[in-house]
Amino acid sequence: MTIGDRRLRRILGALVLLAGGVAAFVTSPWPGAMLVRRVFDRDAGRTTAAMRRHAPGGVASITAQQYRDGDSDAYLDVYFPAELSGTGQALPTVVWTHGGAWISGHRTNHATYYELIAAAGFTVVSLDYSVGPEHRYPTAVEQLRDAHAYILANAERLHVDPRRIVLAGDSAGAQLSSQLAVIATNPAYARAIGIETALRPEHLRGIVLNCGIYDVPNMVGGPGVIGWGTTESIWAYTGTKDVTKAESVTQMSTLHHVTEAFPPTFVSGGNADGLTEKQSKALATKLTGLGVDVTALFYPADHLPALAHEYQFVLDNADGRNALDRTIEFLRKHTVADPPS
Repeated sequence: MTIGDRRLRRILGALVLLAGGVAAFVTSPWPGAMLVRRVFDRDAGRTTAAMRRHAPGGVASITAQQYRDGDSDAYLDVYFPAELSGTGQALPTVVWTHGGAWISGHRTNHATYYELIAAAGFTVVSLDYSVGPEHRYPTAVEQLRDAHAYILANAERLHVDPRRIVLAGDSAGAQLSSQLAVIATNPAYARAIGIETALRPEHLRGIVLNCGIYDVPNMVGGPGVIGWGTTESIWAYTGTKDVTKAESVTQMSTLHHVTEAFPPTFVSGGNADGLTEKQSKALATKLTGLGVDVTALFYPADHLPALAHEYQFVLDNADGRNALDRTIEFLRKHTVADPPS
């Protein structure tokens, strides 16, 4: 075999591998999802590590609580002021659902953020749930509903005031939190998707939504990396490639299902986040029009530094710290007063 023959065979082999790789991306959500997961896990790890320098003292935790029997993905962690240990005292509670494009993430990501909220006088519960493509919609929604039921059933042990709960989430976790809030406040929607709520309107005092997606068709198929990554993630999460026509995507698009009964809302997104205009701002506008009490934190287009997706977790930046302060201010405003009798 000549050198030319060997070179030709190597080229042909590379072309076969390339064709196989392209075919895999076209026929299965797995390759794209694994690529997106790798990027999200890397970024979450870096942000979590950078945040640790801001860790407060005086916070205790109850970790690795399995909220669903036999489910290896169904765990939660609880953070609260250390002086509550052994007292059974309950505090207003933030239930946080992590982001990660529905295909990555972990309840321990950004743990320092939860500790900072706890140090301000709250109980914070961080939830895990199953992600795609290993598990498909609506598995995560059903798990989170069960997590809420577990929190209510174990409220005293976990230092939770069940009359003062605020749902919260970032990115995909914001979408999930908004969906659970719609299930709790829109009975027709809950019946249509067949998921019964654990939380009642009287439990909910508010919701915190950072950098989320609330109108999925407005993001899938879009230009650039964000459009591609969203499309791949939704395919992996729903199991449906034609996501623009999927019933699951319609159900996930909470912008079209919120009502005037939706809880008071804190909503934010960075000026360099491709989700902000069509998602966070659109939701804020819709809720305001419905008469919902909305606290919005957005930035001018020319704001510097440019604030990317999940900017609120960058506590070395003054804007990230401001977002945390504004979040705590919102939590106090809506939970400190006695609940309605």
